[in-house]
Amino acid sequence: MIDLKQEEKVGNLSVFEEISEHAHEQIVYCYDENTGLKAIIGIHNTVLGPALGGTRMWNYKSEKEAFVDVLRLSRGMTFKASLSGLNLGGGKAVIIGDAKKLKSEALLRRFGRYVESLHGKYVTAEDVNMNPDDMEYISMETRYVTGLSEKMGGSGDPSPYTAYGVYMGMKACAKAAYGNESLTGKAVAVQGVGHVGYYLVKHLVEEGARVIVTDIYEDKVRDVSRDFKVEVVDQDGLYNSRMDIYAPCALGATVNDDTLNRMHCDIIAGAANNQLEDEKKHGKMLMEKGIIYAPDFMINAGGLINVGLDYLGNYSRERVFKKVERIYNTVLDIIHKSKEEKIPSQEAAIRLATQRINDIGKVKLHL
Repeated sequence: MIDLKQEEKVGNLSVFEEISEHAHEQIVYCYDENTGLKAIIGIHNTVLGPALGGTRMWNYKSEKEAFVDVLRLSRGMTFKASLSGLNLGGGKAVIIGDAKKLKSEALLRRFGRYVESLHGKYVTAEDVNMNPDDMEYISMETRYVTGLSEKMGGSGDPSPYTAYGVYMGMKACAKAAYGNESLTGKAVAVQGVGHVGYYLVKHLVEEGARVIVTDIYEDKVRDVSRDFKVEVVDQDGLYNSRMDIYAPCALGATVNDDTLNRMHCDIIAGAANNQLEDEKKHGKMLMEKGIIYAPDFMINAGGLINVGLDYLGNYSRERVFKKVERIYNTVLDIIHKSKEEKIPSQEAAIRLATQRINDIGKVKLHL
């Protein structure tokens, strides 16, 4: 572990100021010269339980960008776990580098030793550019890992559960926007058709939605186009497409000044994390434009529910799906709270999540 230096700056704030602003408990820097490992583990809040959150591997433009990403992602996991009714806290890890070039058994096992050193305060699982086989390597060095492959006795790929939760949340948004939850005939633009996006497209096509897709990876577009009837557009052209619903399922910060000035839609509901480039500014803009927004940490909780129940025990697919289906009602509750209190849905969701954390925190203080 490397101690953070107070004089280091992230934007205009010091590292410690950034941590304080988001109320994080701990940040761990992981480095190993032999394997090329550079990673950051963010532990946001452990009031409800151990901080569970996936590890993603991404070729960040800078270490500062990775640091900011892990702060935002781990904070979102806290809210996600709370809104899902799980007794888990929020954490996340990022490994810096090109997964196609740098990822190896040795690197993953070395990362696993860092996870083990936290003695269960952080529990990892798969995320972007990671898979159940990678979790198997990590599990060779730590017991604090979940989402292992089915052959290893785990719950396997969480993507179908994440996609199903997004689908249920999208139907709830449709109910609020149109008075009917049906997505038949609705134009849905899916940005990113990786594992989660692919399964979401499947649900949408089966219901009769008109689906528009884009992805930076040609093979993913090819696969989804082969299996489903979809319209393919380029990344930039997506925001000019005629759509009823925008579903960001890959890149973060795609809801920003530029896209909001170009997009004409009624609903934003997708699987990507950190969809709003500026949480406060763009949350308010969405409300002013009358666009119903399902906060990412609320609607994409299906994967966390799956690996969370896997880790906590008493796992069954039926139990997971029943809990994921509750996202529908949670989304409706947040939309209602947003309208009633005249606040952005993002703020409404954070308030509800924070309330549970504070309430349970008080219970624990009196044990």
